[in-house]
Amino acid sequence: MTDAIPAPAASRIRVRGGDQYFPVRRIYCVGRNFADHAREMGAAAPASKAERGQPVFFLKPADAIVTDGVVPYPHGTHDFHHEVELVVALGRDAPAGVLHPDAAVALVYAYGVGLDLTRRDLQAAAKAKGLPWDTGKAFDHSAPVSELVPAAAVGDVDARMLTLQVNGQTRQHGALSDLIWNVGDILHELSKLYALRAGDLVFMGTPAGVGPLQVGDQFIASLDGVVELRGEIVIPTGTGVG
Repeated sequence: MTDAIPAPAASRIRVRGGDQYFPVRRIYCVGRNFADHAREMGAAAPASKAERGQPVFFLKPADAIVTDGVVPYPHGTHDFHHEVELVVALGRDAPAGVLHPDAAVALVYAYGVGLDLTRRDLQAAAKAKGLPWDTGKAFDHSAPVSELVPAAAVGDVDARMLTLQVNGQTRQHGALSDLIWNVGDILHELSKLYALRAGDLVFMGTPAGVGPLQVGDQFIASLDGVVELRGEIVIPTGTGVG
């Protein structure tokens, strides 16, 4: 048996500490996982864990990752936003059934920092009509990500901070202890809906301060004391912006 067309190469992310790469299977994303961001987007934020309900999930294609930091301004939008996030990389397949949050953390292979880039105008228009908003989230180059750092070297990720600077100015800064659903919680909830596998990434949600990016903007996303991602927004090759 032969393929009718050449099989595309898997998207891969460098792993710190050697000449190894992490092949990406799927990218799961979590919406409204910081109360301050939920409020800035006009949504109610839970007052306690007992009131948090169900997390919001969406997906990006595996080939949306950007590993060199060079992000072409996307077509079809005039309101292109940054969202800095913790990235969780799974190194083992989940067993069948629903995972307990404590057991789920054992699947984590590494952590990184990334951006959930968003065509906010397309997302808002779809939401206003009660339609899916995939075009606002799941597009080319929409998931820049740093190198991955093995979980053992990161330690207690809940004690870390996320920060995003754009052109030298801090835009976003949040404590991972403020996540509404932590890593174990999110993997537990995802396991109710999907068969989690080695190679999956989870973008864990963003703190308040999301805002626009323009061509020429330079950004530094960081998971404090662990890893950073530097990049720039550029004009798409051979085309104009928008």
